[in-house]
Amino acid sequence: MASVVLAYSGGLDTSVAIRWIKEHYDLDVITLTIDVGNDRDLPAIAARAEQIGAIKALVVDARADFVRYFVWPALQAGAIYENQYPLATALARPLIARLLVEVARAEGAVAVAHGCTGKGNDQVRFDVSINTLAPDLKIIAPVREWSMTRDNEIAYAAEHTIPITATNASPYSVDQNLWGRSVETGILEDPWEEPPADVYEWTSGPENAPREAAYVEITFQHGIPVALNGEEVESLRLIETLNTLAGSYGIGRIDAIENRLVGIKSREVYEAPASTVLHAAHRALESMTLSRDQTRFKEIVAAEYARLVYNGQWYSALHQDLATYVQSTQRFVSGVVRVKLTNGQCTVVGRKSEHSLYSHSLATYDTGDQFDHNAALGFIKLWGLPLTTQAQAQLLPSLGIEGNLLEQAK
Repeated sequence: MASVVLAYSGGLDTSVAIRWIKEHYDLDVITLTIDVGNDRDLPAIAARAEQIGAIKALVVDARADFVRYFVWPALQAGAIYENQYPLATALARPLIARLLVEVARAEGAVAVAHGCTGKGNDQVRFDVSINTLAPDLKIIAPVREWSMTRDNEIAYAAEHTIPITATNASPYSVDQNLWGRSVETGILEDPWEEPPADVYEWTSGPENAPREAAYVEITFQHGIPVALNGEEVESLRLIETLNTLAGSYGIGRIDAIENRLVGIKSREVYEAPASTVLHAAHRALESMTLSRDQTRFKEIVAAEYARLVYNGQWYSALHQDLATYVQSTQRFVSGVVRVKLTNGQCTVVGRKSEHSLYSHSLATYDTGDQFDHNAALGFIKLWGLPLTTQAQAQLLPSLGIEGNLLEQAK
């Protein structure tokens, strides 16, 4: 019998999908569970898939690839969607799509499937990526096709004895990986309601944060963090360490109304402690090592890069073009940044780099000042020349003011 490879998280949507696909498409289901730092019991998830009816339950550890090829490039780019969302889920989707295609090829499957809804962003990320990499594979999206509500899915699971963890009393939809955790649905769909305490798992509330501040020194090489407090740390452990430490101070909580690609606004709650700290530190190091014009243009590239990732265009020529520019900007982004962690706040309090463009002798107002103050007069005159010229020719006459104002003042 022909088969389909289903991206399986072990949650409500994809658990129900195993049974539903078998019923409606008469295809054997092979589940693929991908570890991108989800902090889940993967053997138990695989066993659940087989219990529901999957003919094979595969598990792939993709954490190292996720960080190396997706997270670090996004950090180097400074990619944060709408200045709030560090793109944790969005960055994992093109990797999952690629692995879905690879497993489908290896298993001889005729289709791939995912558990995305018809009004979310992930359906676009998956479908566009899969169609780009393997346009011959059929894409099945049960949740998009059946139009069930979460209540309907829970009832369907109960009717068919499908083991799930979601209940009507706890209806949150959660996705998480090393780079962040996202929570939606339930009471969060009312943007006036404050997120309940049970929404958060990675971050402490203000009442539980340590009273004493913590200081962390983060070493970067070419825009990639490589050490904490002077000790080289492997990438996965570095992120996990910062997630735990910064999370204990309540850092990384994000409550956002964001614009989805499909045209609606959505209320999303995120937890991203490590991402928040590393983006702040990376920006601080760039402020020392990039020129003013590089910084200005990179802000434009960062916004475009973030939109590209959010909109599911990872496998595009545009991404290749932007990534090439980003890598060029990171040639000299090496050094150490010291951050201070307090209740809910990450503050950069120190930075140093052998490639720094900051010159103490030019910046200081004390003894040792080497800045040519007299040169400022000519600079100011030339800098303001277009303004004064236009004012004399156009703006002042329009206000009924004739002639040179300085002459009139005499």
